[in-house]
Amino acid sequence: MAATAIEPRGGSQGGKLEGTWNMQITLNDCSGHVIRSFPTLLVFMAGGTLTEASGGTAPALATGGKGVWSHTTDSTYAFRFKDFNFNSSYVLTGWSIISGETTVDATGNATAGPATVQVYDPNGNLLATLCAEAVGTRFEL
Repeated sequence: MAATAIEPRGGSQGGKLEGTWNMQITLNDCSGHVIRSFPTLLVFMAGGTLTEASGGTAPALATGGKGVWSHTTDSTYAFRFKDFNFNSSYVLTGWSIISGETTVDATGNATAGPATVQVYDPNGNLLATLCAEAVGTRFEL
């Protein structure tokens, strides 16, 4: 029996995003005032799931993000992921949900796009909404 490839969520065009990406995130207050910039590693997997490892928060203070992605149009993709946040006493302080879109360039090795970051307390109350711009390159051998 021959093995068959699993198509990414959204059809075969979604394969252009699959893989690991070195991203640079610039977080702002949604009025254009930059808060900070930091690196992140995003892995878009076949089937429409993703994982995130941020260089913006110490691992003891936030989990890596887990989420989903989907092909929308042409070379553009939507994504959404969630991570849990903790204080320095390792007590849960809430979570963040990051939603955005990214467009892969014609080479298939660069991507960029906007995102929204929603920060919640442990009871699910929205505390803050921030904006972000992300640019990245494919991580390869």
